[in-house]
Amino acid sequence: MDSAEVFRAEHWSAVASVVSAFGDLDLAEDAVQDAFVEALRTWPERGVPSNPGAWITAVARNRAVDRLRREAARSGKESAAIALAPPPRSGDSEDGALRDDEPRAVRDDELGLLFACCHPALGRDAQVALTLRLVCGLTATEIARAFLKSESAVTRRLTRAKAKIRDAAIPLRLPAEHLLPERVPQVLACIYLVFTEGYSATAGDSPIRSDLCAEAIRLGHLTCMLMPDEEEAWALLALMLLQDSRRGARRDSSGELLPLEDQDRTQWDGDSIAQGLAVLDRAAGSTGQYLLQAVIAAVHATAPSWEHTDWSVIAAAYDRLIALTGSPVVEINRAVALGFRDGWDAGLDALAAVPKNAELRRLYEPARADLLRRAGRFAEAAEAYRAALAVTGNESIARVLRRRLVEIDIAGGGG
Repeated sequence: MDSAEVFRAEHWSAVASVVSAFGDLDLAEDAVQDAFVEALRTWPERGVPSNPGAWITAVARNRAVDRLRREAARSGKESAAIALAPPPRSGDSEDGALRDDEPRAVRDDELGLLFACCHPALGRDAQVALTLRLVCGLTATEIARAFLKSESAVTRRLTRAKAKIRDAAIPLRLPAEHLLPERVPQVLACIYLVFTEGYSATAGDSPIRSDLCAEAIRLGHLTCMLMPDEEEAWALLALMLLQDSRRGARRDSSGELLPLEDQDRTQWDGDSIAQGLAVLDRAAGSTGQYLLQAVIAAVHATAPSWEHTDWSVIAAAYDRLIALTGSPVVEINRAVALGFRDGWDAGLDALAAVPKNAELRRLYEPARADLLRRAGRFAEAAEAYRAALAVTGNESIARVLRRRLVEIDIAGGGG
């Protein structure tokens, strides 16, 4: 595991540990960053520790103490800063890190950091940005690229969000048990946004960010462990597992993105499908949107071929999703499903009825282009593909759209 992989894997645990000890997000981030700088300086010569996460956490906690001592010394209060140094945890080594021979356990302070990032006092954009930064370890540059924002805008958003946590005294720990159910919807929504950004990246050269998919699934597992009776959490986990089962088949040998219908189903991850279906059974009593989306994913995952996909079940699930959410994104997906079930013109009619805005064009234009192509309306499809190309932020997806334009030209309908 190289230093970048260690940073991604251990960032959350280390930040959560320092936050739990000192209650200061900025201090924790700076201390963990210092620890990784120290790792980059010393590991090439000394070798990677057998438990790199424990090493990072120990160094970060020591750096935090050092900083508090320096600040306290300036005001003549060094003894108070020394008193702030947390005692070693049970099972910790003398330097405050987990022993190298002890597996890293998920602690309440890690989940507490996730719930703090998803506090309802913060806006949805701030929740996602904080989760990507503090929990997933993304840099401001990576977050900006993912959401088509400037790095300075993302930095300001993160700064405001952390200030909100500080000024509103939002606790950096798990809520009381009786408050968990009302907080879970924000947490689940944030986890799924992390997953969808990984599964269908909105920007960059790659259509998939496997690290974000894996991190979101891990967070889903942790939330289910925390609240084993929360059926919607199990539904979200089932949805992510079933969708993620296709990840390895979504690109061809040259790395180009493959639509679902062109994927080699023998390359789908059978273990993930089996696990997703088992988890879906556990979520059967859910009445939320993730169960319906998981049902759709399960239909795709279990269909023997694209031609044998049960579009009736999929369209019915989208009907229920629209009634539940009123989401225009769901309406776009339902229109595509109707096209397969009832004919391309029916799908295009349903798509035409979807309220349009600039944010939806990234989904609307490719869906319209695809339905027009399948309907044999090649001149209109070419125009729609060009419109889709104008709004996509992902180069790999753009190459798929260009391939479709070439296919239209070969069919004699290119504009």
